[in-house]
Parts: sequence; structure tokens; C-alpha cells
Amino acid sequence: MNSNLLSNPISSELFTSIDMGTNSFKLLIVHADPSGRSFVPIERLREPVVLSRESPISISSQSQARALQCLRKFKSLILSHNVSVDRIRCVATEALRRAENQKEFVDAVFEDVGLKVDVLSGEEEARLVYLGVLQFLPVFEKSVLCVDIGGGSTEFVVGKCGNVKLAVSLKLGHVNLTQMFMKNGGIGLKEMRDYIRHAIDESRLADRLKESDGFEMVVGSSGTIRAIENAVFSGYGADLCEFNLEGYKRDWRFGTRELSSVVAKLCSEGDEELIRREGFFKRRSEFIVAGAVLLEEIFKALGIEDLEVSEYALAEGVIADSLAKAFDGSYDLNANARWRSVMRLATRFNGKKRMTHAIHCAKIAKEIYVGLRKCNDFKVILDDKELEYLEAACFLHNIGIITGKKGYHKQSYHIIKNGDHLHSYTAEEIELIAMLVRYQRKKFPKLDRAPLKNFTEEAKRKFIILCLITRLSVILQRNENMDLQEVEFLESSETFKLVLKEKKQHQEPVEVGYQDQVNKNSNESQLEKEVEHFKRLYKKEMVIVFPS
Repeated sequence: MNSNLLSNPISSELFTSIDMGTNSFKLLIVHADPSGRSFVPIERLREPVVLSRESPISISSQSQARALQCLRKFKSLILSHNVSVDRIRCVATEALRRAENQKEFVDAVFEDVGLKVDVLSGEEEARLVYLGVLQFLPVFEKSVLCVDIGGGSTEFVVGKCGNVKLAVSLKLGHVNLTQMFMKNGGIGLKEMRDYIRHAIDESRLADRLKESDGFEMVVGSSGTIRAIENAVFSGYGADLCEFNLEGYKRDWRFGTRELSSVVAKLCSEGDEELIRREGFFKRRSEFIVAGAVLLEEIFKALGIEDLEVSEYALAEGVIADSLAKAFDGSYDLNANARWRSVMRLATRFNGKKRMTHAIHCAKIAKEIYVGLRKCNDFKVILDDKELEYLEAACFLHNIGIITGKKGYHKQSYHIIKNGDHLHSYTAEEIELIAMLVRYQRKKFPKLDRAPLKNFTEEAKRKFIILCLITRLSVILQRNENMDLQEVEFLESSETFKLVLKEKKQHQEPVEVGYQDQVNKNSNESQLEKEVEHFKRLYKKEMVIVFPS
């Protein structure tokens, strides 16, 4: 066994989950709040391994090779973050549940990579999916049916107030259905539908749901369901596929009619539809037809009319379960609805790259804020609430880029202000967060104009402090080639010093082109202006030390 996972200095606030699914492996690394009440994803990685590619009943040598190669890549990333070995949990689902050589594969993973694989039962997988949904949607007090379509199985779980009332796992997945009914480029659509209906009927799923007192709402949490929602929103079934500038009003839900429209389009024959499907769904295109047909049959069998989509699922449920154990049961599944609504909005609109920038921005801002608060000479009291507003603005500062880069700070403002996304915040708090996002760049806000002119003098002074920190943090996180690991804020009688430390990695030299140099010069010019703002407000120099 490779012992590197045990030998590095560890970070006690980082937790990792690895979801070894039938179709893809997913790595998630999160930073947990020391209180154990919430977590922030800091690293995500997905690799299309397809464990059952060669055989539905065993892990072939080719699949094992792909799996080990992927897990070595995951391990390298885990090591770079110095995650404690007891805070890494690796789980496997249907492909390993049914594999005849399960033990041999699990042993091979441990010997090669040093990871212990927990092969989940279908019911335990369903429970963890429900925990993941609770980390994303404010549905704790509702009776919720969660549907998670995987590559080898579909999990159904009814939960309320964190307790599971019913958990069912059916061996219906988009990978195994594709392998059974979509060979050689053809689609055995009728046969696939008949097979799905028979499996659902035989399981008595509809009757068991009624016996468990039913459910108030339905949530879909898999990558397949998220892809279908994106197709509905983008007008895939209507040949539109364009982004709507009113996207901040997106519901992230769909009903029977929208689903049927997408399914009908996906099942169209001909090269034109195949090319269109591959262009829109990309790596998921191979299995999306089976996944969409399966979901449509589930809608029909259970009488589902409307489904809400969760970005979180099994991987996040594993994290929540780990936090509950690490914090001795004090992890509250329903805690901090405010902050989770911020993370939900950031995740909805930001892809992996923009989310990474948002995380770096919040990290820099928090360090500056904590350092400045120690100075204690602002004539105002800065508390944890102001820090929450600051971090929320940093996580949401770039969500408007989904509509295009031009004026994205204004689009971000409108999404926050008008989208009804932030829960448990007052209208004044939402206005403050939105204003911090609006004035992250370009013109500096004028205090004598609406809405700032209606703020109290103390609120104005706090806003200016938070605005300066936001603007500086946004500029500093723009460096594409810098992977921040640590930020340190120091103060002396004459200067503030901000020290940025980069993650230690062996990287190839990055070739810097003309546009890179233009962007660098532009950022340096903007940075000088923000440093000058700091000097005028605090009567001290601000020195920023970059990684060498």
C-alpha cells in the first residue's frame, strides 16, 4: 500500500468524498466550518470511467485499469490539499454491488492507491442521496421523494426532517439500459420502455410510496436529471438552445410536458439529431436517451407532474454524513439556511472554473477582513454579520458572467436583487450584498446617491470598508495561473501587508501570450487604484506580496 496519504501535514477542516459510480467517478473536497454547521466545496473532479463498459457482472481488466488511473489522479489532488486520511471516504455503487469480482477489485484499489472502498447497499446509497439534497434545498420539513438516476441503478428515497421513511433501489440505470437496448446505433425504444415498466411494477414502488404516506414534492438529484433540466431551460426540445437573459428567474424545475418534449427530440432518428445531441450533451450524450426515457417512465408510473432539481446528491451526502460523525452528532442538517441559499445560487450559475475563482475571492476577502478588524480603529464595530455579507458577495460576484462578460457585475446585481434566491435574509441585507457585487469593479460608489444615500452614517462606513475589501479581492483572484493555498494579512504601525502563498506543485512553465500580458497590465493598473483607495481611507500603505 502507498503510504503517502498518511505522511503529509494535515488540514483538520478539509473533508473528501469519492463517489465511484457506474458511469463516472467523482471527487469532492470541501472546507467545513469549524462549528460543523456548513461546508464549502473547494475542489471537484469528474472522470468518465464507465466501470461496466465491458461487462455488466464483473469489473474487467480494462475497467480496473481506468479506475486505478482515475483514483491515482484523485489521490494526487487530495495530497496537494493535505486532507487527513480519516476524513476521506470512498464509496461505490451498483457496478460494484453486482460485480462477481468485487473483493478482488476492492483489494486492488487498497493495494495500489491506499483507499478503502465502502460498497454501499442500495438503501444506504438512497439515504446518502437524501442527505445530499438537504444540503442544497430548503426542504427539511417537507416530505420529499428524491429520485437519483445513476449508471447502474436508480435510487428512490422518501424523507422528512432528516429521517428516511422509505428507501428503494432499482437496477435501472442509464448505462445498463443503453447497453441492453441501444446497441449498434439502434434504439429498441419499445422494448426499453416495456422493461422499465415491468421492473417498476414488479418492485411495487407506487404501492410502497402510498403505504409510507406519500410525499409533498419530488426532487431529482443526478447528473442525468440536471442535464435534462438544462435541455428544458435551453429549449432543446423546441430547437432553441439559447441562453435567456431572464435566466435569473430560472426555476430549476420541469414538468411532464417539458420532459416529454425533450424525450421526443432525443428519440428522433437521423444523423442531424445525433450530431445535435452530441454537441449539446457532450460526454453524457452516449447515455442521455436511456436516462431521459427512464425518467419519463418514472413520471408516468408514480404520477409525478413536477420535479425540482438539486445540484447536490450522493457525494455531498457522504460529506454530510462524515461531518455528523466528525462533530459527534452536532452537525445540523437544517442549520444555516441563509448561507446554503448563497451557496446554492453560486453553484447554480457558476461552472467549476468560476466557482474556483469565487472561492479564492472569498478566501482573500476573509483574511483581509479579519486582519482589519483587529486594527479596531474604524469608529464602527465590524462583526460576523458583516463578514457573512462580504463572503456572500465574493461567492456571488461573478454569477452574471453567464449572460456574457460585458457588464457582468450589473447582471450579478440583478440576479441577486430580483431573483428571489436568497432565503432568510431581509430586503436590506439582500440590497447590501447586491450593492457590494454591483460595485466590485468600475466606478466607485457615491454615498450621496440612491440607494446608499438612505443608509445610516454607520452603515455607509461599513459598506465602504466591505466594498474596498471586495474590490481588492476580486482583482487579486483573477490570476489564472495562481492556485492559492494560504493568505496572510499582517499589520505594522505604518503598513498593511497581504501575503499570498501558492499551492506547492510541480507545474510546467506557462507560456504567456500578448493577451495575457495585456490582462496582467490591466489588473496591475486596477490593483494600484484599489491600493490607493485603501491608503486614503486607512492612512496606511498597503503592500501585497505575490508568490515568487
